[in-house]
Amino acid sequence: MTAKLIKNGTIVTAADTYTAEVLIKDGIIAKIGFDLDAEADEVIDASGKYVFPGGIDPHTHLEMPFGGTVTADDFATGTTAAAFGGTTSIVDFCLTTKGKPLSESIAAWHNKAKGKAVIDYGFHLMIGEINDEVLAELPSIVKDEGITSLKVFMAYKNVFQADDGTLFRTMLAAKELGAMVMVHAENGDVIEFLIQKALKEGHTDPIYHALTRPSVIEGEATGRAAKLAALAGARLYVVHVTCAEAVQQIAEARGQGVDVWGETCPQYLVLDQSYLAQPGFEGAKYVWSPPLREKSHQEVLWNALKSGQLQTIGSDHCSFNFNGQKDLGLGDFSKIPNGGPVIEDRFSLLYSEGVRKGRITLNQFVDIISTRNAKLFGLFPRKGTIAVGSDADIVIFDPEAQRLLSAETHHMNVDYNPFEGLLVTGVPVSVMSRGEFVIREQQFVGELGAGRYLKRAPYITASETAPDPKPKVKL
Repeated sequence: MTAKLIKNGTIVTAADTYTAEVLIKDGIIAKIGFDLDAEADEVIDASGKYVFPGGIDPHTHLEMPFGGTVTADDFATGTTAAAFGGTTSIVDFCLTTKGKPLSESIAAWHNKAKGKAVIDYGFHLMIGEINDEVLAELPSIVKDEGITSLKVFMAYKNVFQADDGTLFRTMLAAKELGAMVMVHAENGDVIEFLIQKALKEGHTDPIYHALTRPSVIEGEATGRAAKLAALAGARLYVVHVTCAEAVQQIAEARGQGVDVWGETCPQYLVLDQSYLAQPGFEGAKYVWSPPLREKSHQEVLWNALKSGQLQTIGSDHCSFNFNGQKDLGLGDFSKIPNGGPVIEDRFSLLYSEGVRKGRITLNQFVDIISTRNAKLFGLFPRKGTIAVGSDADIVIFDPEAQRLLSAETHHMNVDYNPFEGLLVTGVPVSVMSRGEFVIREQQFVGELGAGRYLKRAPYITASETAPDPKPKVKL
């Protein structure tokens, strides 16, 4: 592996912005400084460009079964699209099946990624039940597999949803192991009632996906999860926060010293509920769970990112083709596969809509898109920053270049783009994973299977990522 030198670029981390050279050897950042030319075999001129740490997407669903079908992007197309978009590491959700060993599901996910991923990847693990067998497996999963985040669904009744007892016992087990509990926070019981009521009344259009999942029940579930985390003394991460009610619950819990963190997604910052009300079946393209909200919630989410009450942004990439998959829900909104294609556009959307429009600072952008995810998910400082000794996961980014988001030009394996026609400013030009180009001058030069599995570290209770400590309830 040759040594590479990046010159003339502006290095941006979560803490600093400065001009320097970056020397890369054997996939690692070896030096940061000046006049390092003599040690390099290849010199990369980054004049006029930002040099960012590679993006870390903490929320993807690749080759995932759902609603009688499977997501359109596998680990080959999904990670390739991610790389085009400036993401160099993902953490994908591994689904489990009740009554079967957790290790069986983990093995299945390893097989999905093997020989396909072009960037590095790790797994979260779904917990759908807690019993002696599950509790016996968890220590080795956290320690040996390096899976240090466990997801519990509070929604999708009769499919994924777990009860509060399962959630609480998962929190207690996770605390002992240094793992973090993630929740999809919606009240699944109430949603199921509202769905059946709507269908009985003849309401079948996509807009009723949103109307049967009101924001108040996302707020209720978020608050309930936060209170259980406080009782257990566990670390909680709320995925895909969409609304003011959930933000308020997270902010209040953090103010009380609860170790709770919040993620939102580009679709909730840019799109709104009106997209689901488009004529015909077009609204099915915008069916996510939780659903898109009324536009007033967008400002709340941006302000929460600015103030630090929300800390990360994931794509929740869960792609289904409009033709042949989304249309499974024609005549019944409850059968529309939930999810959309976002993995390629997450990075540029946050920069264009956030930094360029003055909603967040440049350093906050790096923290939200990369560094905070690395810290929360046990990857820092190997990932998430530009520092000597860190992996050379680097994005050379043109802050003035523009790109029209479109299904005609994206690299995701899906027949529509939810942001179709949106012009973003700020484009990844070249992307390195561990010092090797995956994208070079906006052309794919990577290799299928080059991505490595990431064993992640458990968290330390009193780590720098925790909110200000206050006494927790002891059982």
